[in-house]
Formats: sequence, structure tokens, C-alpha cells
Amino acid sequence: MRFLTGKAVASTVVLAICAGLAGCANESKTGGDPGARPLPAGMSCPSIKVEMDRLVGRGVQGLIEGRQNGRKLTPTQTSDADRYNELLSLYLGARCYT
Repeated sequence: MRFLTGKAVASTVVLAICAGLAGCANESKTGGDPGARPLPAGMSCPSIKVEMDRLVGRGVQGLIEGRQNGRKLTPTQTSDADRYNELLSLYLGARCYT
């Protein structure tokens, strides 16, 4: 059985590290990010922002925090909180903030 010299071992280690880094570099170009999601028909980033601002003006952020802390909400308040969360998900998913 033949053993590798110190120089051969070092070269093998360097090659293995380079190969590993090259693989990581290829994956990091996208970072596994699927990209922006399309908005449903009839919706645009500005229209989502307008509706979100309207709900914020009605105090929806306090409702959401209250619900997270166990506070009971009326059906209207629950609907507003759910709608805001839905809009926020669309807004962020479509990358309207960029």
C-alpha cells in the first residue's frame, strides 16, 4: 500500500476545499430564493399598500397585537386583522417594498 506524502495530502485537501467552495458558490447565487411571487389578478403593489394603510388607520396593528396576547376580538375586528395579514403576505411575497 502506498502512502501519500505531506505535499500530496496538502494538495488533496486544498482541492477538496476548492471543490466544496465552488459548490457553495453556485448555490449562493440564488440562495434558494424562489423570487417574487405574482400578485392575484386585479391587484397591484400600490393598491395593496392603500388598503393596508386604510386598515392601519383603523387601528388594525393594535388588534393583531391584542389577538396575539389572547384578547377576544369581534368578528369585524377579526376580519380586519386577517385581511391585513393576508395583504402583508402578498405585499412581502411580491416584493413590493423594493
